[in-house]
Amino acid sequence: MKLTLPDSKYKDSYLNALKEYKDEDREHYRSINQNEIENDFSAFVEKIKSRSRGENLFKGYISATEYWLIDNNAFIGRLDIRHEMTEFLRKVGGHIGYDVRPSKRKTGYGYNILKLGLEKAKGLGLKKVLLTCDKDHIASKKIIEKCGGIPAKKVSQDPGVEKLRYWISLE
Repeated sequence: MKLTLPDSKYKDSYLNALKEYKDEDREHYRSINQNEIENDFSAFVEKIKSRSRGENLFKGYISATEYWLIDNNAFIGRLDIRHEMTEFLRKVGGHIGYDVRPSKRKTGYGYNILKLGLEKAKGLGLKKVLLTCDKDHIASKKIIEKCGGIPAKKVSQDPGVEKLRYWISLE
């Protein structure tokens, strides 16, 4: 199991995961045009990688490095490390966001992707990171706490989803 930068060699398993995410109506994945990336997966991968350099960003987004969790040569999930904080990210999103494809949840991958992601964040020079999760997302809460998350104050996101905030020291 490893965290790696996106790579075209994981196309088939990524596309299978994309279908799983879309079936559960995940917001991040709804905006991905599956037909377009099937036709030129290499361009899709390069676009993801360019975001770490501040290129091809969505409006209002900041530079972030995306990693893919790979196990047995298959895409399991993704993790983003944001290079800086905005006011919105301080309240709601944090430095790190991650998800595991639906068919691989509840098998320990959530803990592994975050643990590996914390190592990558440290390698990027971050001293401590902020993570958030929905108050009622018990699995994420447990994973963050298992990885050393220290609770900060709760905040609410605009349509009223209460968030928990955690700091993790990387020193």
